[in-house]
Amino acid sequence: MTAQVIVEKKKLDNPPLEIHYLGDRVLRQPAKRVAKVDQSIRQLAHQMLQTMYSADGIGLAAPQVGVNKQIIVIDCEPDNPENPPLILINPAIKRFGQSICDAQEGCLSVPGVYLDVKRPVEVEVAYKDENGRPQRLKADGLLSRAIQHEMDHLTGVMFVDRVENGLVLAEELQKYGFSTQAVKPFNS
Repeated sequence: MTAQVIVEKKKLDNPPLEIHYLGDRVLRQPAKRVAKVDQSIRQLAHQMLQTMYSADGIGLAAPQVGVNKQIIVIDCEPDNPENPPLILINPAIKRFGQSICDAQEGCLSVPGVYLDVKRPVEVEVAYKDENGRPQRLKADGLLSRAIQHEMDHLTGVMFVDRVENGLVLAEELQKYGFSTQAVKPFNS
């Protein structure tokens, strides 16, 4: 069975879902597991991809569009029509690599803000695909970072919570009209 979620990688004038921003309580709710992967879940993934492409993103988690479900979509090559997007349902990290890397991240829920975050370089994740089949994936580099970033959303954690330089964080948030009160520092 092939992927049942096919999305044209293009911007829509009216994306189907609305992205919520830092400060919105919906972003801090832990997402619920998907009990059954059915057509409604595939439709949600399709709309999430359309919304992500419309916002020039490479990843989107269901809580960012106000849906309290464990679904993330990722496409590290949005300009490459040959590279299919990833749909991860009920993802669970099985293993982190030993190496840690500091790299810049941004988020569709905190537009304009790009800050350094430390994360493991490699990750292994188990998940269900859009057909409900169990999958495992080893990722490194940008894909690993995107998976970890989006999975954080499923537990109510945002990348700004992981930024260690509080001064730079405060400056950037203020510059783009976000409150530092919306940040919940994460202690790993």
